[in-house]
Amino acid sequence: MARYEPKVGLTSLSHHIDIAWLKEANERTRKDGASGVDGQTATDYAQQLMANLETLLDKFKSGNYRAPPVKRVLIPKGEGKTRPIGIPTYEDKVLQRAVLMALEPIYEHDFMECSYGFRPGRSAHQALEAFWKNAMNMNGGYIIELDIESFFDAMAHDHLRDFLDQRVRDGVIRRTIGKWLNAGVLHDGQRLKNERGTPQGGVISPLLANIYLHEVLDVWFETEVKPRLASKSFMIRYADDAVLMFASEEDARRVFEVLPKRFERFGLKLHPEKTKLIDFRRPSKRLANKPDTLDFLGFTLYWGQSRKGNPTIVRKTSAKSFRKALRAISDWCRINRHEPTEEQHATLSRKLRGHYAYFGVTGNGPALSTFLQKVERAWRKWLARRSQRGKKQWVHYKEFLKYYPLPPARIVRSSFAS
Repeated sequence: MARYEPKVGLTSLSHHIDIAWLKEANERTRKDGASGVDGQTATDYAQQLMANLETLLDKFKSGNYRAPPVKRVLIPKGEGKTRPIGIPTYEDKVLQRAVLMALEPIYEHDFMECSYGFRPGRSAHQALEAFWKNAMNMNGGYIIELDIESFFDAMAHDHLRDFLDQRVRDGVIRRTIGKWLNAGVLHDGQRLKNERGTPQGGVISPLLANIYLHEVLDVWFETEVKPRLASKSFMIRYADDAVLMFASEEDARRVFEVLPKRFERFGLKLHPEKTKLIDFRRPSKRLANKPDTLDFLGFTLYWGQSRKGNPTIVRKTSAKSFRKALRAISDWCRINRHEPTEEQHATLSRKLRGHYAYFGVTGNGPALSTFLQKVERAWRKWLARRSQRGKKQWVHYKEFLKYYPLPPARIVRSSFAS
């Protein structure tokens, strides 16, 4: 229906959600997450799974479902700072997953090619590849790097409801989404209501965020901005991270000036220092200044040379991502330094392979090798602190690594920038 009626608001969707649908939603829900405000784990819920799902279905269809508040927990962010995360109850996760399964196919027909984040079959690497191909075809240009302040907490509920009205008018689903938006959070025993933003930690939140930015940014840029420009342009968006490139500096500056007004209209604010206009033109003898670099999705993108000596866009791990990943592994080594060496080795190996899986792209070999060296030093540091004898014991650390070798740095993805 969504495919053949792209502009019609759908009024009958909740009938698809039955016991079989909820069972599938339960299967797709992570079982290892922390418990919410009710203290119930996935294992607890599974003990009477069918009875729980039947009760949940009845409350959902009758409108008696009460969305519980999200448990707020503060986790270390580094440098003595913390950031809040939200933990819904397990049952709430299941119902959110079920509603997501009903809505996702509809919006997949609506969302644009420029959007990559939190969509089935799409990834950050695809977003980076799309940027590379478009930027190379244009020989670079002028980039607007967008940074939206506290986006997931700032979305205005009235605008979100208006956006949902365009496609989803099923009363049961809309009523349930409204309850999630108003459920609030529980922090230090106190319930705080949300007047803006999406449910913290909610399964449904990424889709609601994509719907919001689809209307605020994607549709506006493709249908209103691009037809008024004098030269080529494109946009790549991954969730709330977006880059816009223009062949013309004049076009870029015109859009740069109007963007804050566009976002303010929908209750959003661009970070004045992090939202930047970048000169990312292909280097040539005519350019007096060296092109700027761009940080996007954990990588620093810059103009380098291919193996044939031609200018090409290259990626390396951004300094921020490098520090964050290394700090996380060093903290893990400190906390787990008294665990058996075999278990530490196995876990560290998994962590390194995961790092290579994302950052192991062509041209990023030196950063991967440096990361491995620093991980080895961090492991040595905390192993040596297990006892007073440790400092002497780990002098011959290289011999130790022959018995417990960490995975060597490797390029996992043969990149377009070769």
